[in-house]
Amino acid sequence: CGLKREPLYLASLTYFNAKRKKKVAEIHQALNSDPTDVAALRRMAISEGGLLTDEIRRKVWPKLLNVNANDPPPVSGKNLRQMSKDYQQVLLDVRRSLRRFPPGMPEEQREGLQEELIDIILLILERNPQLHYYQGYHDIVVTFLLVVGERLATSLVEKLSTHHLRDFMDPTMDNTKHILNYLMPIIDQVNPELHDFMQSAEVGTIFALSWLITWFGHVLSDFRHVVRLYDFFLACHPLMPIYFAAVIVLYREQEVLDCDCDMASVHHLLSQIPQDLPYETLISRAGDLFVQFPPSELAREAAAQQQAERTAASTFKDFELASAQQRPDMVLRQRFRGLLRPEDRTEDVLTKPRTNRFVKLAVMGLTVALGAAALAVVKSALEWAPKFQLQLFP
Repeated sequence: CGLKREPLYLASLTYFNAKRKKKVAEIHQALNSDPTDVAALRRMAISEGGLLTDEIRRKVWPKLLNVNANDPPPVSGKNLRQMSKDYQQVLLDVRRSLRRFPPGMPEEQREGLQEELIDIILLILERNPQLHYYQGYHDIVVTFLLVVGERLATSLVEKLSTHHLRDFMDPTMDNTKHILNYLMPIIDQVNPELHDFMQSAEVGTIFALSWLITWFGHVLSDFRHVVRLYDFFLACHPLMPIYFAAVIVLYREQEVLDCDCDMASVHHLLSQIPQDLPYETLISRAGDLFVQFPPSELAREAAAQQQAERTAASTFKDFELASAQQRPDMVLRQRFRGLLRPEDRTEDVLTKPRTNRFVKLAVMGLTVALGAAALAVVKSALEWAPKFQLQLFP
């Protein structure tokens, strides 16, 4: 029996290697095109396996963010560690980031990378005074540092911070809350029963905060899965992480429905994200949902959800007060439990008639068309979300 299985295994391995080799060749062809074929690179970043290796990511990630990899960021002549108001908080967060470094890494090397991590964050904040540090930001920066090194990580994260992450770096949490409020309408479109159960449990969306603001870097232990998601998110619309959060919840439907219908039980379950998720399947599903239910169609319900939660004042000072907590969502979770009035917590999003689902679209078709426009314009939710609200509420 074992002898019969061996040829099948070898055939499968041969096919996998050939497929991988073909993809590497296509990536290099796109990189060597004049001009660079960024649409093809997005397609490669999204398709199964993503960009495959960190060596390829070092070449492709700058292209996806339209950053010149040969143009080093300027070095600040200031002593940022003495001058920065964020230094102590950054230092605390970086010291707690041990598990984000590869197991077995020599201590001296890790400590050197932690110093570089601090320098990157402080330099970006100093160069962009409109940006406000938040706990969890270091989880994103360390991912880029480990993949591309200090110099290029500084350029890439600075670009990311002024675009994809811009809303998380406001002085208040209002825009971050607005993005979180897209979660339940997405779930409602796909699985009304699951949505209604979660609404009855009053679980809210705070369980997904650390997923969103760290691009899942804080909650996934396998670095391979983290960088695979970064490939996907860098190639897509800035709201794609909230769609991915939704498909995780949808994937765990039965676990959620088997829970006691109360906030503590459901929140505890969803806060403990499984490490063995079928990432490629979920990436494909998130892409499908983005095409079927784009943000423009969900904006009215997200705005209604925002209105229902308006009594929960949340600012980045919450994170500063939580300096002893490693979980980025700890204080906000407590605030939402304690501050929301019962009538606010139970208010539902806008009811609507159930509609027929669109025919499922292939994720590749979706993101190539979407990605080319999305990153060419690359506007943060700060710019486009209010516009949708203005259109819907003249």
